[in-house]
Amino acid sequence: MSTPSSTVAAEARASVSPIGALDQVQALRRQGQRRLWLLAALLIAVTSASLFIGRYPRPYWMSPWVLGEDAMAQQIVWALRMPRVLMAVLLGAALGGAGITLQMIFRNPLVEPGFLGVSQGAAFGAAFSIVFLGSASLYVQGLAMLFAFAGLGLSYFLAQRLRYGGWVLRLVLAGVAVSAIFSAGVGLLKYLADPLTELPEITYWLLGGLWSVTWRDPLLVAPVVLSSLTVLLLMRWRLNLLALNEETSHSLGVRPVFERALMLTAAVAATASVVAIAGIVGWVGLLVPHIVRRLVGANTQLSLPAAMLGGALFVVLCDDLARSMTAGEIPLGILTSLLGAAGFLFVLAGNPIRTRE
Repeated sequence: MSTPSSTVAAEARASVSPIGALDQVQALRRQGQRRLWLLAALLIAVTSASLFIGRYPRPYWMSPWVLGEDAMAQQIVWALRMPRVLMAVLLGAALGGAGITLQMIFRNPLVEPGFLGVSQGAAFGAAFSIVFLGSASLYVQGLAMLFAFAGLGLSYFLAQRLRYGGWVLRLVLAGVAVSAIFSAGVGLLKYLADPLTELPEITYWLLGGLWSVTWRDPLLVAPVVLSSLTVLLLMRWRLNLLALNEETSHSLGVRPVFERALMLTAAVAATASVVAIAGIVGWVGLLVPHIVRRLVGANTQLSLPAAMLGGALFVVLCDDLARSMTAGEIPLGILTSLLGAAGFLFVLAGNPIRTRE
């Protein structure tokens, strides 16, 4: 699979080629728009059906007619399943949108939302809260979000101090170092944790899941996620230019440093807010962008909203499996990693990634 920037460049070359190439590009764009609307309709259908998937009153499925006569079923749907499904939509949209944004900015198809120390920073904050402040959700989520932003800030600070390579490479190297530091911190906190009470809570949080979501959680993160995704959507056409090299994008009227910083902040803010609630849910932001590029093309005017819709659809489906396959819930992060890795191998087998030279 080619890198995002090389695919955009190929489409750009096709658009200026003679003999009907422009008509072909426009036809592909219309096809991508139809697939985008189809993806949106599929998300609405799956989200609606998810309200009736679970273990009550019988395994796997609840008839909608039960709601009219079963008070327990009404309570389960409106108080438990609906906020959980909404949280899954926000989680998937944030990870999918952030994933394709970071892949375009860094011109690297292997980048994912936790790349700049965000996920490991959130994990450290949650583990720190469980060990020293208790496992109350307010403390765990608050410190997870705080340290997720600290991961981004520390990566940015270190990147400014490095003297090796360009800005993008320095930020990549700083993000790898910060992730390693927080990962070591998580290991130390797990060593210090009580093995009977605190260590299982840390381990289960790191596996990721939406089992404890109430209405407070989606209402808490929705303002941050929706405002961040709005910024990304409004600037999605600029990502095509930011995927080019520094000199070319600057000559086309882009302010690379400012616009990259703005879109990075929006992507990380959305990621940090949902990770603080759901824990570590991997592979969504890595796999989904590759799939939607095959569906709607590499142009981020279509692929960015498609990644948000595709990420939401993927997480909702995984969460449906997590809470309905067995009597005991499977952690969401296990299913997203399993299905994400299998899907990524399938993508690689069909069209291998070619790194940017």
